[in-house]
Amino acid sequence: MKNLFCLFIALLPVMTACTTDVRDRFYRVEDGQFTKDGKPYRFIGANMWYGALLASPGPGGDRQRLAAELDSLKAMGVTNLRVLVGAEGQEGTPYKVAPVLQPEPGVYDGALLQGLDWLMAELGRRDMSAVLYLNNTWEWSGGYGTYLEWAGAGKSPLPIPDGWKAFSTFVSKFVTDDRAKSMFADHVRYIVSRTNSVTGVPYKDDPAIFSWQICNEPRCLSASDSVRAVFSEWIWDVASLIKSVDPNHMVSTGSEGYYGCEADLALFEKIHSSPDIDYLNIHVWPYNWNWVEKETLVDSLDAAVRMSEWYIDMHLPVAERLRKPIVMEEFGYPRDGLGYSKDVPVTARDRYYSYMFGKVLSSAASGGMIAGANFWAWGGTADQSADKLWWKPGDDYCGDPAQEPQGFYSVYSSDASTLKIIRDAAEGLQ
Repeated sequence: MKNLFCLFIALLPVMTACTTDVRDRFYRVEDGQFTKDGKPYRFIGANMWYGALLASPGPGGDRQRLAAELDSLKAMGVTNLRVLVGAEGQEGTPYKVAPVLQPEPGVYDGALLQGLDWLMAELGRRDMSAVLYLNNTWEWSGGYGTYLEWAGAGKSPLPIPDGWKAFSTFVSKFVTDDRAKSMFADHVRYIVSRTNSVTGVPYKDDPAIFSWQICNEPRCLSASDSVRAVFSEWIWDVASLIKSVDPNHMVSTGSEGYYGCEADLALFEKIHSSPDIDYLNIHVWPYNWNWVEKETLVDSLDAAVRMSEWYIDMHLPVAERLRKPIVMEEFGYPRDGLGYSKDVPVTARDRYYSYMFGKVLSSAASGGMIAGANFWAWGGTADQSADKLWWKPGDDYCGDPAQEPQGFYSVYSSDASTLKIIRDAAEGLQ
């Protein structure tokens, strides 16, 4: 017995080291900061919502292009991509991306699942990572509206042509519709418990996953305190569900922040105070939120920066109180004069990107709570021209989903000045 005890004591450091090594394979939060391989981690990232679609062996897929895009991003120092797991509902719906991963509840397109697998394998090969979001408030991938249709709530209106009020009123029912939420929970279980068909590695054991994300811009779209309480409960429940299936990876909300929480900072803090939510998200949209106008995108840049500073800074005390880092995971600025073509200058956008990345760099220098930023969005080598203003099946995927003019916010491989700003920011974190 004494010999066995001595052997156990001798092996204890090795056992502890092995356990630590396994934990360090995954991104996590330690005392308000991200860590990777046991070291502090901050990043410059991109939104590439279409990554799994481009990786598909079926319609819409182009693995050669995807590999080239990933190589370009990696060469710039972009290590984190924010990616849509897949769309839901009927194909052919106006202003919705295609193909669709889940055309009916629990029915999946095998080629698109293979695409997600292939994307994750390619990211892993390059030591890159992905935030994988599982739902969407907005119509461009189905999301809330599709789950409500499946739950028997009727046909979902669309912002175009039915109008914002009709659309938002309908999708606001999602957070109080138990049947719709139950079908989404089934989807969460199915995806999070998946084993990668390319690598043979269960997703829960894949270090290329940075975090699972509940929803792109989850909103309750209600002034009712009771609905907001149900919304918070839903966020907490889904986060707990994900952690029960996959305890290795972080979970995030996908929230826009103050505006995404109905201008209620207490609601923002509530949803992020869940012990199963690992970090905070905010999105920043100067043009979409009417801080600047089309005619004055360049001249009003100072106003855009001033409002962005106000918006970002209001969330930092929440991050401090919760001891969770914050990621500015969506931000964008249009080309000068709201042009969509690749040859339109990006004078204001470059200056805005410099400001946003500067927030990450200054936070890194001071040990602050801002730990990363994902620009919206990578268009790469997509073919975009005046006769392809609105996406249709067969067109290249770019940074702008189907409900937005193509070229609205995309950063293309030909945008040399913007690429230099991204590269310099990434190098500044090394």
